[in-house]
Amino acid sequence: MSEEIVSRLQERFTEITPRESLDWPAVNCPARQWADLAAALREEYGYRFLMDVSGVDWKEEAPRFMVVYHLFSTRKHAYLRVAVACPEDKEPEVPSVVKVWPTADWHERETYDMFGIRFRGHPELKRILMWEDYPFHPLRKEFPLAGWETELPDREVAEQTGAKVIGAPMMGGPFVAPDEGPMSEREPRARDETWTEKNPKPKK
Repeated sequence: MSEEIVSRLQERFTEITPRESLDWPAVNCPARQWADLAAALREEYGYRFLMDVSGVDWKEEAPRFMVVYHLFSTRKHAYLRVAVACPEDKEPEVPSVVKVWPTADWHERETYDMFGIRFRGHPELKRILMWEDYPFHPLRKEFPLAGWETELPDREVAEQTGAKVIGAPMMGGPFVAPDEGPMSEREPRARDETWTEKNPKPKK
């Protein structure tokens, strides 16, 4: 089944190529052909469920950024993975597929927020986790684990907490928990505690 769907797609969309995969059938698709392929996958091949959209930052490789789509056919109970590389000649961007799979809306917004990958044609491409003026994209490879100190966007919140700066969401991750001891003492803690040490909670 894996080889069958890939070969059928290649016959019609000549620019796509098989992608190495240990589980699902997978293909590489150029960004310029993705909109047409997506529409065909949903309407003609039965992949009506968009499970997930994820960004990839290869950093040292070219192209640096890629968007990976995970699809499921409710008719054939089959999975398909499509990797779409962002063109290198401009800011990372691929076509939006919100009109094909409406659930792509929030997935694309999160990928834009975390990686800075734009989705051309998205009806409302704005940040979903960070505030609009936040100057960084936390899942890019150059973003440090502890985050960069940034001014709070809300003066009222800053006054209530006594804080002047905050780090990235989940600053200091990844989080680990001790393997031994009572559960009450095994709360996960960040490997990098430098931000917390520099910015203690204000005393009540």
